[in-house]
Amino acid sequence: GYVVGSIERHAGLSAEMARRLDLPVVSVEYRLAPENPWPAAPDDGEAAARWIAENGKAFEREFTGLVISGDSAGGNLTLVTALALRDRPAALPVLMQLPIYPATDRTKTYSSKKQFSKGYGLDISDDDEDFYAADPNSVRASPLLADLAGLPPTVLVTASLDPLRDQGRAYAAKLVEAGVPTTYFEASGNIHGFATYRKAIPSAQEDTVAFLALAQAMLAQVAENDNNEQSGRGDLKRE
Repeated sequence: GYVVGSIERHAGLSAEMARRLDLPVVSVEYRLAPENPWPAAPDDGEAAARWIAENGKAFEREFTGLVISGDSAGGNLTLVTALALRDRPAALPVLMQLPIYPATDRTKTYSSKKQFSKGYGLDISDDDEDFYAADPNSVRASPLLADLAGLPPTVLVTASLDPLRDQGRAYAAKLVEAGVPTTYFEASGNIHGFATYRKAIPSAQEDTVAFLALAQAMLAQVAENDNNEQSGRGDLKRE
């Protein structure tokens, strides 16, 4: 991500998410480095979320909230966008975030990066880091550095054979410490990018169905909590 990728490449995963979650999915073609270095990508992610929140009629829909999701670099942009909308809310609330094997911390080298940096779906090179030109100490590049309190309910996905695995684990743990409702799913024996390799890796489809079921359950819980809050407000008004 950040330097390669397209909405066409992720069309299959987007369609799977739409089917499993029964939600409209809007894919964002964010600008790529090196032609458009950081922070072009997080700028585009945030701008797209704000525009969608204000323009449901453009899709002939009446949106009531946002679910932000993405994989790999898009997983990082999911986290960064959710932080931005927490600090300066959009026209609609973020109901849930679903980061899939996200990059969360550019300030240190994790053991999983050393172990799986070659041949496991994501070959990380110094050139990629240089092309993206992100400030590793900014929360818009390393969201693990941010205060995570007040973020929306989260389903965070990692793969056990992924160089980004330990970053994802660390972010999930920090979410829990911050009191954010969090479900963590690790695809055992799978590699980075598995959700887009479902035709090539049989277990990838099973794992994708599994984490989308967890996301669906989280959304159902969010809806139930919202209904309970509305009922409570109604009781107060009657008194």
